[in-house]
Amino acid sequence: MGRGVLLTSNLPQLQNLIKRDPIAYKEEFLQQWNHYNSIRQIFRINPDEQAQHYRELVSFISQVATCYPRETAEFPSQISSLLLESYGTLSPETRKTLVQNLVMLRNKDVISSIDLLKSLFPLLPRTSSSTLRSYIRKTILTDIKVSNLRSQNHKLNRAVQAMLFGMVERGMGGEVVGDKGKLRAANGPTNDRDGHNSEEAMWAVVLTKELWRKSVWKDPKSVSIVAQGCFHPVTKVQSASLHFFLGSEEQDEDSDVEEDIDVKSLQHIREINKKTRSADKKLRKQLKTAKKKKYNKTPSLPNFSAIQLLHDPQTFGEKLYDMLNTYDKRFTLDHKILIMQLLSRVMGSHKLCVLGFYTYIIKYLFYRQLRVPSILVALAQSVHDLTPPDAVTPVIRKLSQEFVHPGVASEVIAAGINAIREVSRRQPWAMEEDLLGDLVEYRKSKDKAVTAAARGLLKLYREVNPGILKKRERGKDASMGLASGNVPLPYGHSAEAAVDIEGLSLLEDHLQKLREEDGVEMNDGDDEAMWQGWDVESESESDEGEEWINVDDDADLVISDSEDDGPDRIEKDTELEPSITPRISTLATTKILTPADFALLNDLRMKAAEKDVEATGSSRAKRKLAELGAAQKSRNAEHQAQDEFISENDILGPRKKAKADYAERMASIQKGREGREKFGSRKGKQNKAMPSSSTNREKARNKPIMMVLSSGAVRGKKKASLREKQQRLRAHIDRAKKGGK
Repeated sequence: MGRGVLLTSNLPQLQNLIKRDPIAYKEEFLQQWNHYNSIRQIFRINPDEQAQHYRELVSFISQVATCYPRETAEFPSQISSLLLESYGTLSPETRKTLVQNLVMLRNKDVISSIDLLKSLFPLLPRTSSSTLRSYIRKTILTDIKVSNLRSQNHKLNRAVQAMLFGMVERGMGGEVVGDKGKLRAANGPTNDRDGHNSEEAMWAVVLTKELWRKSVWKDPKSVSIVAQGCFHPVTKVQSASLHFFLGSEEQDEDSDVEEDIDVKSLQHIREINKKTRSADKKLRKQLKTAKKKKYNKTPSLPNFSAIQLLHDPQTFGEKLYDMLNTYDKRFTLDHKILIMQLLSRVMGSHKLCVLGFYTYIIKYLFYRQLRVPSILVALAQSVHDLTPPDAVTPVIRKLSQEFVHPGVASEVIAAGINAIREVSRRQPWAMEEDLLGDLVEYRKSKDKAVTAAARGLLKLYREVNPGILKKRERGKDASMGLASGNVPLPYGHSAEAAVDIEGLSLLEDHLQKLREEDGVEMNDGDDEAMWQGWDVESESESDEGEEWINVDDDADLVISDSEDDGPDRIEKDTELEPSITPRISTLATTKILTPADFALLNDLRMKAAEKDVEATGSSRAKRKLAELGAAQKSRNAEHQAQDEFISENDILGPRKKAKADYAERMASIQKGREGREKFGSRKGKQNKAMPSSSTNREKARNKPIMMVLSSGAVRGKKKASLREKQQRLRAHIDRAKKGGK
């Protein structure tokens, strides 16, 4: 009896004994288990009664649950249901204890990760304590990260992503209020359910972004969760989702990213408030953090990988434009620019045609518009080589009318020409010939930024379409290219389809050589078996309709689809040179060529051309090698151009250095004083044992003569009487005698 009373009052001791010998102390555990069940029923009715004892029992059972799995099978579900059903009525200490014990059960493998996350996800939007919320958030992220550490846990990822997608989806039916103050106040505050749904969606987006940033999730499903958040009716959720694709950071509730520190404000507050050591220490720490943040700040880069993983980007872009156009008056300018930037990124990356966007953006193209550089960047990024020139021409005309005329500052003209250049770089056929001639004339401007912008536009069209330039502006290379017939293809036209891939036989020989070195022979029997019978079916089908036409296998054929020619018109091209019809490889008909194969093919062609140059040294071989080198550089440049993005500096161009403020001037002065002695004249301090300044008499000797002539002493000598001159002479004789002695 004494032992039972002792163990009942000392749960940590009983917990230690049970872990050592679970079988011997099973009766004592069952006694505590029955006690827990009775208190649990009371606690569900009145949470304030015996709350401390209930928390102790929960912690005790969680510690020893692995010793009695059959008896405690329902224990985790009881804690989870209590948290989800009565979370609002529980005290903060009880909430924290229940969550911690639920996490402990997961660490002991009593429950699975899915069961734990199903209990923790609904608690995030309902938790008012920042400490508990941070703990829940860290637990969720750590559990998912550890589960995917060695290999991808697809079962867990699918379950968690389904939960997160549901959290976003539940709030999609609400009304889009926007983020303008008047509209938000007119619609009134949202009800509790809408607010809960918005918090759920916000947490779903935040957790997905964090898992993406930690490289735990890099799949299209996680991108779909954030993409759905871009169309959420709550602007806060929209903004967080847009920032994810744009690669910029947004301050959220529990983010580790600190806000920008206003140094002047801190110093002003320090001067006003009471002077204490703790305040001085806090100020020094904040100033150190601000300085570190200033120098370690990295520019944000767009999240290209997430944009590439978008499912159905055309529909995504159209929905973005519809939201932008429909709720134009409900969103602030900053939020609309975020949507413009993402829409332009998607259009440029996937080469989409959302033509209504160019009509919409025209109303924001005037130089007094706030944040107009960001709008011009979004406009330039949305244009690509498949954009119809007719849709872009009005935009270029609007830019020239608003930005490029004598009535605006030179910075505005430079920004306008740079914006036109970036748009024309992506779609050169949208430029009008007369307008281009006027813009190019600005290269004679006296302003450096305007001259650089106009010269950049001229250089661009000398490369992409010199035909619309005047003859005197084309330059030597462009004129020679036009004279030789090198004319750029118009919009919508492409080069003729190739009959064969040049150098494919080199790749075939290379693969055959690798197989022979590895001791593996090519097995053509399987390939022939796969192709057997295909011509029999075709023959039987053709016998019912038309007859086959026998064609010489060695002939090069030109098949025309013109309506003027008959459908069976086949001509032999007898004018082709034998040198350009080498052995045609069958590798492309038996193997799907991968990007790695094409990269290897390019290397083999380069090596073959180099060997040809070394062997023959002919000009034809050298030209071939030069063409292959230029093509490789072009491919590399094109690959870099796909990843490059435009910044506001590209639109604004080179600018004059802004006038430094007081803080910058003082910083420059202090930097110049480093390593120098104290300021002051060194006259009279050199060649002296004791440094001292010069006397007034010494200084008077070095005065300019014109200053001395106007002095009172000189004028007094001129006006002195005879008696004054005699006295001055006698004094001089006396001083001379004393000095002689």
